Amino acid sequence: MGELSKLPNIGKVVESQLNEVGINTYEDLKDYGAEKVWLKIQSIDESACIHRLMALEGAILGIKKSELPQFRKDELKEFYKKHKK
Repeated sequence: MGELSKLPNIGKVVESQLNEVGINTYEDLKDYGAEKVWLKIQSIDESACIHRLMALEGAILGIKKSELPQFRKDELKEFYKKHKK
């Protein structure tokens, strides 16, 4: 178990995907931001869903994805609609 799986919403599978796309630390995740990281994951896993995007944002903020403010959920939903494959 690495550093990233200690964050909220990040399990071993997502951590493995993060590592595969070059995200190895919390700082990497925070610096890129949820949207850019999600696009990187989507490039290796077309099944990456809205829940993964929200999970990444929650991990950056240190909260469960269900606790994201509604305005941020709405922003992420719009982003997802524009970029899903």
